[in-house]
Amino acid sequence: MSARDIYHNTVRLALEKDGWTITHDPFPLQIGKKRLSADLGAERLISAEKELQKIVVEVKSFVGQSDVKDLQQALGQYVLYSQILNQMEVKRVLYLAVSQPTFNSVFTIELG
Repeated sequence: MSARDIYHNTVRLALEKDGWTITHDPFPLQIGKKRLSADLGAERLISAEKELQKIVVEVKSFVGQSDVKDLQQALGQYVLYSQILNQMEVKRVLYLAVSQPTFNSVFTIELG
């Protein structure tokens, strides 16, 4: 199992405080014979529809020497996991969890 991101427990606690039930920690993914995992799987009841809303969350801290390199890795994982979830026919929405400072400094810039 790979090392957990430094914000893993923070994201997990935030999801639980927001009413999510953690169903997987980590969430298993498989493509062919390759086994991967996203950080968390969670669900919560949508009261108006009486259905479960299900998500998968990949947590990224962006603590490397280059924000751009961290962004490339995070987006690459996001795209890969999204395609695997589609291929596995898993009906969950995929999210990338980053800190607010990372969002403000990395995800709000224009990259050309």
